[in-house]
Amino acid sequence: MTIKPVVKQIIAMGGGGFSMEPENLLLDKYILELSNKTNPKICFLPTASGDSDRYIVRFYSSFINLPCIPSHLSLFNPPTADLKSFIFEKDIIYVGGGNEKSLMALWKEWGLDNILREAWENGVILSGLSAGSICWFEQGVTDSIPGELTVLECLGFLKGSNCPHYDGEPQRKPSYHQLLSKGLINPGYAADDGVGLHFIGDKLDKIISSRPQAKAYQLEIIGNNVKETILEPIYLGNNL
Repeated sequence: MTIKPVVKQIIAMGGGGFSMEPENLLLDKYILELSNKTNPKICFLPTASGDSDRYIVRFYSSFINLPCIPSHLSLFNPPTADLKSFIFEKDIIYVGGGNEKSLMALWKEWGLDNILREAWENGVILSGLSAGSICWFEQGVTDSIPGELTVLECLGFLKGSNCPHYDGEPQRKPSYHQLLSKGLINPGYAADDGVGLHFIGDKLDKIISSRPQAKAYQLEIIGNNVKETILEPIYLGNNL
C-alpha cells in the first residue's frame, strides 16, 4: 500500500472571510476545498476575541450553509480535557481575529501551540485571518496593545513576519515600513483585506483573493531601504 506524504498547509488571510464578508465566502470555500473531502471537519478557534459568542454564531451562520461539518473550540468553556484528540479529529483549523497577545498567552498556557504544530505536521490544514494570520509566523504587526502598532513574537511555523489589513487600516503600511527600517521586525509578507497567502510547507505556493483589486506584498530590506514588491493574487471570483 502506498502511503501518501503529509502535506503541511497554512492559509494566512489579511482580512475577509465570513467575519468581514458574510456575503462573499470565496476565501472560506477555497479553504474547505483544500481538504479534498466532501464534508471536511472545520473547527473555529475564536480565542483572540475572548471566545465571543457573537463571533461563534457568525461562524456557524456562514459555515452551516457550506459543505462541511463545523465546530468550535472555546478555551473558556472547553469541550474536553483532551484537546489534542479534539484538534486531531479535524481536517481544518480556522482562527479568528482579535487580540493576538492574549491569543498567544492562552494557547501557550493550554499547550495549544504545540498541539497545533503537531496537527499541522500531520496534515491538518491551518488557516485564519488577522490575528489568525500573524499567529503562524515568527513575528507579526499587531494592535493588541493600545497605541502604536507593535511587534509580537508568534508561533514561528512560517519564517519571517506578517502584517494583515494592509489596505484596510491606514497605519498598517507605515508602521510595518518603520519597524522594518529600524530593524525591529524581520522581512515578511503583508496582505490586503480579502487576500490569502497559501503556504505549502514553509514556502508561499499561491496567493488568492476574494476582491478583484486586493494585493499581497513581500517586504524586505535592501541596503538601508525597505523594498515592497506587489504580489498579484488569483481572483477567486473568476472561478465561479
